[in-house]
Amino acid sequence: MADFLDLAMFIVTCGMLMLGFPVAFTLAGVALLFAVLGFAFGVFDMTYLLALPSRIYGNAMTNEILIAVPLFVYMGIVLERSRVAEELLETMGQLFGSLRGGLGISVTIVGALLAASTGIVGATVVTMGLLSLPTMLRRGYNPSLSCGAICAAGTLGQIIPPSIVLILLGDQISNAYVEAQREIGNWSPEPVSIGDLFAGAIIPGFTLVGLYIAYQLFIAWWKPESSPAIPPEELQRGGDFYRKVLSALIPPLVLIVSVLGSILMGIATPTEAAAVGAVGASLLASARIKNLKLPYTYFDDTSGNPFTRLLRRIEGRGNISVYLTLAAFIVLLTLVNVADMRLGRGDATETSNVFAIVLAILASAVVVWGILIANWRLFATGLLRPVMNGTLDISSLVFVILIGATLFSLVFRGLGGDDAVKELLLDLPGGEYTAVLIVMLVMLVLGFFLDFIEITFVVVPVVAPILLQTDSFSPVWLGLMMAMNLQTSFLTPPFGFALFYLRGVAPKSIKTQEIYRGVLPFIIIQLIGLGLLAMFPEMADWLPRVLFGTSY
Repeated sequence: MADFLDLAMFIVTCGMLMLGFPVAFTLAGVALLFAVLGFAFGVFDMTYLLALPSRIYGNAMTNEILIAVPLFVYMGIVLERSRVAEELLETMGQLFGSLRGGLGISVTIVGALLAASTGIVGATVVTMGLLSLPTMLRRGYNPSLSCGAICAAGTLGQIIPPSIVLILLGDQISNAYVEAQREIGNWSPEPVSIGDLFAGAIIPGFTLVGLYIAYQLFIAWWKPESSPAIPPEELQRGGDFYRKVLSALIPPLVLIVSVLGSILMGIATPTEAAAVGAVGASLLASARIKNLKLPYTYFDDTSGNPFTRLLRRIEGRGNISVYLTLAAFIVLLTLVNVADMRLGRGDATETSNVFAIVLAILASAVVVWGILIANWRLFATGLLRPVMNGTLDISSLVFVILIGATLFSLVFRGLGGDDAVKELLLDLPGGEYTAVLIVMLVMLVLGFFLDFIEITFVVVPVVAPILLQTDSFSPVWLGLMMAMNLQTSFLTPPFGFALFYLRGVAPKSIKTQEIYRGVLPFIIIQLIGLGLLAMFPEMADWLPRVLFGTSY
């Protein structure tokens, strides 16, 4: 009995999670229960638990990487609330509507754009389900194909950076790689950064987008009645339409380039880029307030209060503040690259340096002013409060689960679970490649029942250090294999979250079986994408090596 406590602990945890008990408390509660059982059987040393405070402090409280989580969550919720997706769907639908399958293609493209700007599956699926599904059904699209395209496009936020999955998974893979290298005697390993995973995910992520579009084009050719084109007389064209397309595309594209570009070019860390994304999302939402026609709930337009009149006057120039802030950002980026503004240098008092420093201070003041005005506008229209509440809820969920998972992994290791898993994986016929295949299959099956956060915090810390002790594959490749596998969990019945989100907003005429039937081809496509990544590791490793010179 005592020899199998580690296995029993893992099985009981998975069973409790499948029954719907809260994740964080299940992980911590089961860990404490088996710690007591292990102590009673004489196979667990209670001093292991003394390491818990330092682990929580090091893994969560002082982990700068995880600061990016609430910032990216904030960015995604702000963009979802400012209805960026609505404009993108409308304009892309008109742009590709003349093609058979054009609406499905537009859904995939918008899903990719939202993935690179929001990364929140629930918001993307719900938004596209509310806006695109009725349109596709009205145009005569096959219900199953429509539901599958929307669910699959919504899950792209899990593999296309910036992605919450990649941040959490990258943190676990980084820790696992350091641990694995120390096991084999390398005490100064090359660190694995979130930027490496972001760069590595670009080719696999957009390969998946291409596979989705290719499938929909094939279906449109094979079964034309399943995805008809929009009649030419109903399509908008002309100068006004193309200006509308540009106005819908350019702001999110600028934000995507600012966030991802700053990471991939080495200008900013992922956490710093997340802060840029959060500020950019606030500015973009502020600029769109007049288009949203939201009421101002925090001051009366007819009030005679001088302070109220001042706020109204400032608000009326809100878009000007956005443009000035963007201009100030450009000035700061230019100054950083052309001038050395360190105050402690001997030549800091030269005229050119003084001018650069003064200009940088003025530009920084404009940026601060623009951020304050943007947040005031969000607050005045009632957008800021639900955005902050949503950010707090999701971020708290992630960090509480992280604490519970830390306790779980500590007790699991104290019971000898790491050694048992290592022996199991490395003794398999076929060596480490068979071990990777088994781990992928286990994660795929667990994805039918568990959320990606539970799998990331429970499975990855156990198996990744063992798999990374060999030189057969890189940590970036392994991390992206896991990320693409976890993405599939959003589509797999019975507990695929994308299916739940769409079921909640789909018309009653859409049966649940049609949703399940619609996602099946896209699950197969994701497995094909996973197979391509397994066969061609350079899809993940090439870009990080080119951009950052990584050598693992």
